[in-house]
This record gives sequence, structure tokens and C-alpha cells, in this order.
Amino acid sequence: MTMMSKTRNMLEGLVREGSFKWVLSSRTPFDEEFEEMSRSPSGQRKWISELSPIANVVVGRCSRILDVSMHELQHNFDLESSDFMKHSSRYARNLLEYCCFRALYASTRVVGHISDKHFRRLTFDMMLAWEAPAASREPVPKIDAESTVGSEAFSRVAPAVPTIADVTTCDDLFVALTASTGGRLSFSVYDKYLGGLERSIKKMKTQSESSLLSGLRLPRGERILEVDGTVTTQPVLQHVGTSTWPGRLVLTDHALYFEPLKVVTFDIAKVYDLSEDLRQTVKPELTGPWGTRLFDKAVLYKSVKIPEPVVMEFPELIGNSRRDYWLAIVREILYAHRFIRKYHMKGLQQEEALSKAILGILRVQALQDTIATEQLHYESLLMFNLADRLPGGDLVLEAFASLLASHEMEQGNTVSVQSGMYSMSAMAMLSNLGAVFGSSTQAVEERRVLVGDIVVGEVTSLEAAVKESRSNFKKVELAQATVNGVKVEGIDTNLAVMKELLLPVIEIGQFVSLLASWDEPIKSVAFCAIGAYVICRGWLCFTFGLVVLWVAIFMLLTRCLSQGRPVDEVKVLAPPPLNTMEQLLAVQNAISQVEELVQDGNVVLLKLRALLLAALPQATEKVALSLALMALLVVFLPSKYLILLVFLEIFTRYSPPRKSSTERWMRRLREWWFSIPAAPVLLEGSKEDKKKR
Repeated sequence: MTMMSKTRNMLEGLVREGSFKWVLSSRTPFDEEFEEMSRSPSGQRKWISELSPIANVVVGRCSRILDVSMHELQHNFDLESSDFMKHSSRYARNLLEYCCFRALYASTRVVGHISDKHFRRLTFDMMLAWEAPAASREPVPKIDAESTVGSEAFSRVAPAVPTIADVTTCDDLFVALTASTGGRLSFSVYDKYLGGLERSIKKMKTQSESSLLSGLRLPRGERILEVDGTVTTQPVLQHVGTSTWPGRLVLTDHALYFEPLKVVTFDIAKVYDLSEDLRQTVKPELTGPWGTRLFDKAVLYKSVKIPEPVVMEFPELIGNSRRDYWLAIVREILYAHRFIRKYHMKGLQQEEALSKAILGILRVQALQDTIATEQLHYESLLMFNLADRLPGGDLVLEAFASLLASHEMEQGNTVSVQSGMYSMSAMAMLSNLGAVFGSSTQAVEERRVLVGDIVVGEVTSLEAAVKESRSNFKKVELAQATVNGVKVEGIDTNLAVMKELLLPVIEIGQFVSLLASWDEPIKSVAFCAIGAYVICRGWLCFTFGLVVLWVAIFMLLTRCLSQGRPVDEVKVLAPPPLNTMEQLLAVQNAISQVEELVQDGNVVLLKLRALLLAALPQATEKVALSLALMALLVVFLPSKYLILLVFLEIFTRYSPPRKSSTERWMRRLREWWFSIPAAPVLLEGSKEDKKKR
């Protein structure tokens, strides 16, 4: 403690003497607050020697919010934290997180805190302090209007206020906010985003209190999340079969409602429940006049509860961002309820899961006011959408479910939250927003509120699962980039690439054909003798195992010998370029060949059908007797001898002693096959075509 007191006195003396003025060349409110702390006669908010000046200012603000001295905050942290958290290498940052979480818990209990400019600045300064929390002899970073924060600080502090960010999607949110600022978040962009968030909350409150929409509320206390189709210039069109009707579309946290437009008002709403297990499908769909599929601006909804799929179209002049937005938020509610059903959640756990989905939609709405909608990837900004898209997303949801279960089983959760070790839960955040979200969250007893996803000085299982999933996703993206880079155009070019890639297989096939043709008798005799010996001794499985082992050894040796070197490029001799007409002819020729193959396949199937149904009795009898003989051989003959017979039959049929008889039997077999008639086929028009006619 003596050393700490000396350090503190030294810092106080340096500030009183103006030794920091070289850092504070341009005055800012931050600078004035720092000097005010050093001159406080009460000594209640003087800085902590282990913290940097930036962190001291932030902790000083936290102490004023909590009405607790800075040293009392430090004392409480020392009592409640483990020895691991108090290690010198991480002490400053963990202490800062502890103070921040406590202050944010108190600040967010105030209605309208998002609109408070001091709250906005406080959360941003917390991120700045998180990047440089510990005292250091290096020059103090200057804090001004141009200061920016990085992804790591944002991902640690912002999710402590669930309205602002979520652990699962905060990385994508940060990327969206910094798309135009070079990967660093400025306060101006952050403040603009929180302003959009404030407007989203007010819009939701207005929709909830609107007399035109209140009639949609059901006894289960649904919350209205989005409304579209109220403006005549931007209608929502519902397609059911061949009928189309404009109307208003409303999304709640349990269902989707479509109110058909009448002359002046809206008709009774059609309900599409998203909370029940109805094997529902929500996907993008193409629409167009007279059943054509031209415009990619619609969402298809299908379930076992409705006789035919329903298509919601969102017309717009350019792009399909309006449709993409609705597709993402409808899926978010649908996936949230699937998650709830999968893990059999009730009560607090169910409310927390739905709160995650609701706050995610609020954040997307805020981003639409902040940046251009063309740059937004909605599915990556919503937790349940992202989990469905990420590799290992099921493990992320499993970790989230385990976290909810463990938090609910803990006793004294209120103490954990107020002590500052945990961030606030999404459900508690919604409850603090008041009447905006109805009575379901308000009725929750405060002592049972779940804690959040972030713990001071620790990485929760959810954070670890998200980090692992994102790491795998980056690998997938890199792999997909290589796939997109090697795609070539033109049928002839693609065939040339495929031929080059399959060259080893082609060469092996040609070598086997050479052995079977007996063009080189010595090689064929040796191959047949070795093959027969291996089969008779029962070494076939061992031989196959040795081949696989050789491939594995080859791959490992290649990996060891070519570490760090790129994979050799596949060199393909490009065919001569084709003009448009030649390409069309090549496509037509390829289609004709495919059609011919399909026809030959159908002929084979129809002839087999004729044999099964005894269209040619004599041929059917021969096939039946042959199958019976094969069945007896399979049953009574040991498998190795059966394999030996098949092997010798295939590889000795064109040997000198058997060649003439083989050619004769093959000719008789072809003649017999050509004599079998094909079963008849009757083509009928579909019922829909008949109705149209």
C-alpha cells in the first residue's frame, strides 16, 4: 500500500505541476474531468494507481453513478474476485470491467437512457479505456473527438448493454458500423447508431399504442415488431394460388399477420403462427405476371396448417433489400421458437430467448437508419439466423441453452448482477424499457432476473462457441473463395478441366482395360494369377487396407515436404475459343446427348418392367431360372469363391482360349435383349393444364 500511495502522490504532483500538459495540448471535457479528479478535496474520487488516466476517468464516472467511492469499488472487487482475476497482468482490465458492469446495470434502469448523451459518451469511453486500462510509463493516448475503438473493445463492452449489441452478432455489427471508417469505430458513427436505436424503440412503442394495431394483440401478450404495407406506394401483395391481394403485414414475436386491404380499412387479419410446430418453411420466392418467375422480391410461407403456400411480395424499383429484411426478421422469430421447443424452455428461459430475437430486430432497424441498406447482411446481424448459417451454429445455440439453464439454477442472481461480475440479461433490458413491450416481462420478479452473457475476466461457454464457429466460418469463406476463383465458363473448357483432373483415374481405367483385353498376355496372366491368389488366401480386405494406408502415407509425406508452399496449379490446355453460335450449338449438342442417354435409360427400365410382368413369357422364364441359379450360388458358395468366379469371368473372357466363345455369347445376348419389347407408356396432361384449358 505504501508503494501505491507514493505512485498516487507522484501522479497528483505531476498533474498539479502541469507535467501532463504536453499530452493535453488541446483541451477536452475528458481533460478537465481528469484534472478535476486530481484536485478533489474530499478525495472520494481520486484515481487508482493501477489504472491508466483514461480508465481512472471512466471509473470516476462509474463511482458517481453508483454513489460509491473509487477505492470502495476497488475494495469490493478485491473481495469478490478470484486470485486468477487479480493477477497483475489482468487486474486493471478486470477491475475496469467490474466497475463498468455495475455502472451500466444502474444506468440502464433509467427509462430513456439510450437518448441520454452522457450515457452514450460513457459507453464509448468505456471502450476507449478498455483498450488501455493499465497504468504505464508510455505516453498517455490522447482522447478527443477523433478517437476510435477497435473490434475487441467493442465486442467486450457493447454486449454488456443487450440493446446495443449481442455476444453472437457483435463482430458483424462492428463490421457494419465501420464499413466506411477503416475498421475503427468513431463516436460520431456510434452516436448515430444509438440515435437509430432510440428511434426504433420509439417506433415500436408507437405501434404498440396505436389503436389501429392494438386489435391484433392476443391474450398471450404478443409484441408488435414490424409493420409494412401501410403506405399505398409500397404495398405488400399476398399471392395464394392465382389470386393476389394488397394489404398490411404485421410481425409479432409469435406470429405473422396479413390484413387484406378493403375500400377504406383493412379486413380481418389472416394469422400465420410462427410459435407452433407446424413444419413451417420460410424462403425467398420469385414472382411475376401470369405465373411467370421474374422478380426476386417475395417470401414464401408454407406449413401443414394451410392448404397451399402463401407468397408475400414486397415490390420495389431497385434491389430486393425490403424482401431480404422481412425474410430475415420472420425467420428470426421462427428460429427462436424452434430453439425454445428443442430445449423445452419455459418461463424465464423462454422470455430470454425471445428477448434476444426482439433486440436483434431492433438493432437491425437502427442500422437501417445508420448505413445504406444495400451494405447490410441481415442474416448475420440476427442471432438465430446467424446460428443457422454458421458452421457449428448448433453448438452455439447449445452453449446458449446451457448458459440459460445454469443461470436460472444459480441462487442469488440479483447479487451477481449488482456486484458487477455479470452483464445484464436481454430480458432484464426489455423489462427496463417499460410499457413498450407489454406486461409479460414487467410481471417478472426482479429477484429472478437472469444474468447476461459476459462475465468479468472470463470467457463464457457461449463466447468460446461463437469464437470457434467464426474461426471455422473464416476457413469456409477462404475455401469458397478458391472455389469461385477456379470456376471457368464454357462447356468445352469445363470438360477440358475435368478431363485433366480425372487423368489419373482415366489412366488406371485404361490400364485395367488393357489387362482385360489381353493385348499383352504376359501382364494379363500375371495380374490374373496374383488376383486369384489374393482372393483364395482371403487377403482382399488386407489389400484394400494397404492401398488406403498407402494413400494416407502419401498425403502425410506430401504435407511434411511441402509445408508453406502453395498447391501446384493444374495446367489445362485450353480449347480454341468459340463464338456465340458455336457455344449455342455445343449446348444444344450436349442437351441432345443427355436426352439420348435418358431415353436409353428409360428403354432399359421399360424392358425390365416387361420382363417382370412377363410380356415375353419365354424370356421371363430364362431370367427367372438365371436369378434362381445366382441365388443358390450366393447362398451355398463361400464368398471368396464367388468373388473368384466373378474376377476370373471378367478378366479371362477375352483370353485366347475364351475369346471366340465370349464373342459368340455376347452376340446372342444382344440379340436376346433386342428381342424383348418395351412396356407401353401413356402420357396424360396434368389436372392444372386441363383446368387452364
